[in-house]
Amino acid sequence: MSSVAMQISYFHVPAEMPSTAQPEAAVVIDVLRATTTIAWALHNGAEAVQAFADLDDLKAAAEAWPAEQRLLLGERGGQKLAGFDLGNSPVAVTRAVVQGKRLFMSTTNGTRALDRVRAVPLLLTAALPNRGAVAQRLIDRQPATLAIVGSGWEGSYSLEDSLAAGALVERLQQMGSATVVTVNDEATAALALWRQHSSDPEAGLRCATHGQRLIGLGDHDDDFRCCAGLDQLDVVPTQQDPGVLQSV
Repeated sequence: MSSVAMQISYFHVPAEMPSTAQPEAAVVIDVLRATTTIAWALHNGAEAVQAFADLDDLKAAAEAWPAEQRLLLGERGGQKLAGFDLGNSPVAVTRAVVQGKRLFMSTTNGTRALDRVRAVPLLLTAALPNRGAVAQRLIDRQPATLAIVGSGWEGSYSLEDSLAAGALVERLQQMGSATVVTVNDEATAALALWRQHSSDPEAGLRCATHGQRLIGLGDHDDDFRCCAGLDQLDVVPTQQDPGVLQSV
């Protein structure tokens, strides 16, 4: 293992990332629910998840793909978009539905965050279910600078993304010991938040304002359980081409 420290910064929303210095690696988090859905879709055999901030761009790209090999995933405000195959639920991307298909995806927050950091050399997505796998990939690759980017909610802070960011920081520190350091207060605060909720992550997700928003939209108990399931998956969604995430 390299003796050079991995310097971790956390940004609550993509707009907080400085444009002057590009990190060697970035991890995008949208735990409720985009990056959880991406992890489960790839685990269940999706060929790739292609993320879009703009719906017209999504539809144009999807039209160029064979109809039997594509699915459209769309969500705004927590609800499925009309005319799309699926919304943004990790329990909906079952193997029977997604295996062998490319998922064209646009969500309220997560896909916009991915768009912001698509030029970073190593771009991964993380959620609680694949936290350990993502941490291991980062320890193996040892980037000197790592930006963890929360998706937030329409440009503002979201507790659940910070909680998951703290979970990733904790695992990196456990695995990397003195070679992993936090370099901004946001990362240190995220770690403290995770330690407060680590014994019951689902309760932490539910108390967040977006958690409350989902509860208000209907029965999302299965989604909450899925999003809170820690270290269940070995999949590491990795950008291969701009906006295209695959398990490698």
